[in-house]
Amino acid sequence: MDQIRYSLKRLSVVAEATNKQIERILGKKESYTVSDLTLLREKLKRVPQPFPPRIQLFLNFKGGTGKTSISTSYAFRLAERGYRVLVLDLDSQGHATKCLGLEGADFSHTLQDVMIRKTPISEVIIETGMPGLSLVPSNLTMSTIDLALMPLSGREFRLRNALEQIRGQFDFIVMDAPPSFGLLNLNALMAAQDLIVPVLADFLSYDGLKLLFESVQGLEEDLSHQLEHIFIVVNSYNQTFKIAREALDALRTHYADYLLNTVVRQCTKFAQSSSEGYPIFGFDPTSKGACDIEAMQLEVMERIRTEFAEQVSASGGSV
Repeated sequence: MDQIRYSLKRLSVVAEATNKQIERILGKKESYTVSDLTLLREKLKRVPQPFPPRIQLFLNFKGGTGKTSISTSYAFRLAERGYRVLVLDLDSQGHATKCLGLEGADFSHTLQDVMIRKTPISEVIIETGMPGLSLVPSNLTMSTIDLALMPLSGREFRLRNALEQIRGQFDFIVMDAPPSFGLLNLNALMAAQDLIVPVLADFLSYDGLKLLFESVQGLEEDLSHQLEHIFIVVNSYNQTFKIAREALDALRTHYADYLLNTVVRQCTKFAQSSSEGYPIFGFDPTSKGACDIEAMQLEVMERIRTEFAEQVSASGGSV
């Protein structure tokens, strides 16, 4: 993360500052660092727009949907906006950890310690090098977590209880989950307020969506937990393919209440950025993928903000 560089033009956009303000505070440079971004925000007293704290889960039971690339880039962009963000890597392969420039094998503690041994989650959180962006890393030790959770009491609520320990410390908690259904993902669903489901524009995605919505309904009926929002985002979309256009139309027909207007277009820069250990915004912020995730994030935030404002108004300001 400390190798990420901003051009003067990009820093101006991210920090919402003029070129003259940047050069006055930071001096004239060929490029600027993430630390420069933080210093600039502090000097200009730039704070992010107030937003209700969120716990957001990126999950699809179907693999290969590009979920990790989206979730880590989404989290990184929130940190760029000045929010305090925590990424939870729930996948034993540690892909979210790698996408943030770190190696899971370098860390002796993961979420397994938190959920099984009741280690305070604050002792497992590490810094990524991007100010405001923290991480609970993952590695292969997480592969046995479902089995370890099986005999424990309150096994469905262990993650939610652990996150209560850091309530108020983060504006956003972003969870990247593996494409499977088990006790770990059940914990993630029980802890989440918002579910974000990346899908591909193909008809195989319907199987994963159907199973996911059945699981969500089961949570409501059996465990009295209702997600506040569900957002479906189409990823790796190529409008030149007839099958992709037909699948998108079908999603708009059957999942209109959940489907985001924004689609994330097919973009080779995702694979390149992941291999380098950068979110897309740290690799190529002008790419199609970065522009689309930016639009997707703004759409998600606007929907949540609008509904939250309606709830506050309806309750007379007591929400």
